Amino acid sequence: MIVDLRSDTVTQPTPGMLQVMLTAPTGDDVFGEDPTVTALEQQLAAMFGMEAGLFCPSGTMTNQIAIKVHTQPLDEVVCHQASHIYQYETGGYAYHSGVAIKLLWGNEGRITPQQIQASINPVFDWLPRTQLVVIENTCNKAGGSYYTLEQMQAISHVCQQNNLLLHLDGARIFNALTAIGAQPQQLSGMFSSISVCLSKGLGAPVGSVLLGSAAFITQARRVRKVMGGGMRQAGFLAAAGLYALKHHLARLEEDHHRAKMLEQALILHRHVQSVLPVYTNIVIFEVKPPITVAKFLAALAAHNIKGIQFGPAQIRLVTHLNFTDQMLQHTLTALTQIAHELV
Repeated sequence: MIVDLRSDTVTQPTPGMLQVMLTAPTGDDVFGEDPTVTALEQQLAAMFGMEAGLFCPSGTMTNQIAIKVHTQPLDEVVCHQASHIYQYETGGYAYHSGVAIKLLWGNEGRITPQQIQASINPVFDWLPRTQLVVIENTCNKAGGSYYTLEQMQAISHVCQQNNLLLHLDGARIFNALTAIGAQPQQLSGMFSSISVCLSKGLGAPVGSVLLGSAAFITQARRVRKVMGGGMRQAGFLAAAGLYALKHHLARLEEDHHRAKMLEQALILHRHVQSVLPVYTNIVIFEVKPPITVAKFLAALAAHNIKGIQFGPAQIRLVTHLNFTDQMLQHTLTALTQIAHELV
């Protein structure tokens, strides 16, 4: 048994998902003729109360398209310092859009309306124009922490008051909605654009969908094309997303429960210094010296468990569709044994 907890992107399509992929009606999506892609875009737009959607290969692309369409060179993007757009997208905001970035620090990956208000630049020639705010829900680097509906609404309100655009990097938005017991429709009207990833908690093999107004998506299609994201018979991939929306949303609670079980075991582990609070499906912990990350990962690997380094002394484990109760028990048993094996 191999237990891969490096990420929720490692999942394999289920038999049911593979079947709908094989039988999906397709067309050339660059010409707007793929009915399955169109159905996915329309369904997600309706779910979140947005006008239109755009299917893209990755969440990095949807985020970068959003920044490009929402801004002009010499503008500034405001986000948390742990944000994916800053940490893991290769400086794309500067490369693609020629914008500056202002980093805010906040509790567990979250920023506040007060911080946003205070971050707005005055209008001077020597300062970039504050134009766009980006929040990530859930926040990967902060251990899967989330914004509540009230927190998102408050941020939306301050952005609207100050004529700022607001983008939601919803890489794991369904994990957040599951945790707070909310529906996608409740986000309607809060955001200028939303990125929804299908290949993490939902278990699809590829793809994210960018949501926004019809005019925004029209321009986003052009930017997707120049970034190389225009796909032809993409319906085979979009079908997996449609299947996931129908069959894999309710089961996200299982991932959260298994992550909490791992958290409890790690809190008591003799070689673990600390564990970030586990809110959804991400578990981040710090090893206790003299044990190193490399040594702890090697001990996990000896039990056929894969984790990933997430900082100088941190390891990340992510629960997902293919992480079963049997695998959970195997991992818990292995952690107990590692406590005695490592010296």
